[in-house]
Amino acid sequence: MARFLLCWEFGGGLGHAGRLKPLARLLMQRGHQVDLALRDIVHTRALLSDLADLPGMRVLQAPVWLHQTVGLPEPLVSLTEILMGNGYLKADHLHGLVAGWRALMALTQADVVVADYAPTATIAARSLNLPAASVGAGFYVPPDVSPLPPFRTWEPVPPARIVEGDKVVLRAVNTVLQDLGAAPCAKLVDIFRGDLPLLCTWPELDHYRRGPLPDGQRYLGPTFLPESGDKPGHAGDEASHWPDLPGPKVFAYLRASHPDHALVLRALDQAGCATLCYLPEVAAGKPAPVSSPRIRYAAGPVHLGQTLPQAELMVSHGGEASLTQALLAGLPVLLLPTHAEQFLMAQRVEEAGAGLNAAAHARPVPFQTLLAQLVNEPRFRQGAQALAQSYAGFSHEAQTQELVEAIASLRS
Repeated sequence: MARFLLCWEFGGGLGHAGRLKPLARLLMQRGHQVDLALRDIVHTRALLSDLADLPGMRVLQAPVWLHQTVGLPEPLVSLTEILMGNGYLKADHLHGLVAGWRALMALTQADVVVADYAPTATIAARSLNLPAASVGAGFYVPPDVSPLPPFRTWEPVPPARIVEGDKVVLRAVNTVLQDLGAAPCAKLVDIFRGDLPLLCTWPELDHYRRGPLPDGQRYLGPTFLPESGDKPGHAGDEASHWPDLPGPKVFAYLRASHPDHALVLRALDQAGCATLCYLPEVAAGKPAPVSSPRIRYAAGPVHLGQTLPQAELMVSHGGEASLTQALLAGLPVLLLPTHAEQFLMAQRVEEAGAGLNAAAHARPVPFQTLLAQLVNEPRFRQGAQALAQSYAGFSHEAQTQELVEAIASLRS
């Protein structure tokens, strides 16, 4: 038996915990001890509740940067600058965060560390001579280059800004490692990749467009939990049904924090679509932003594996799980990204011919025109179906098996 500490440090949403959950379950089913150290231990509680049948697993609060770093350039253009905003500007600050991770690793007696967007956990593992795997989408597992490349590729970034930032942060990292008697990092990217980078995406969706990978590495495909959510018409509530009206069936997964969420719903209504919408704020009791017999709001999360094959189009912000399932269903997508990571993903999808990136258009976004293109032009469905055919053999279960085999290979 080995002891595994699965870590999530940066980033929001439940996708990180969702990626670690099946790994934890399979590792424990194979007789290993697993602990989770998570950025958010509150909103992940329901997601992880069905792991309660696996005794011995602890869910621990990850050490995270709680302060505001002032004076950083805006917007942030690289992972290096994200590090700067999370305690990496000064070695003394970083030392405190590394000490917290080292304490967790001592508490759990970890033999192997698995980092999902958790670079400080990787530093702590290095300082303790523990093997560390990194797991995640392309954004969090960048290419092995120095300096770390900018991700805001749609606008010019001065090369000196990238080079100097990389030097500043690498100096802080190596000062901490030196103080702890550990070997320094040759490149800043090492703290994102660890000893074993496990890249969970497809080349068509890779944020960095890295193309063929070095020998011994492969694209492992995006991660998602296929079993979650209610099936349409099976929740005992009319709100889980599609509207009983003619028109293209559209599934919309939106959030009220996006400034255009109401505009796109109005455009769907005006386009004559029959829309099933999951808007978490409405499911929680807030008034619907658009009232129409053509829009039905789901009472809770929707089972995408059952819903998407019935649809002709999905509208979403480009979250990894929902987007992956739409593409596997051969469904074209209209994407409304909310941050740089999703914008890059939307760009990749548009380049693959499987959808459109609304954020690439000046506001007011011509939603009716974009919807008409996606519904009426066969090329988008053909692009989505081509991706679906390319990955027809892809399964969440097989991916989990492969990830666990790779992670378990690190045990000494």
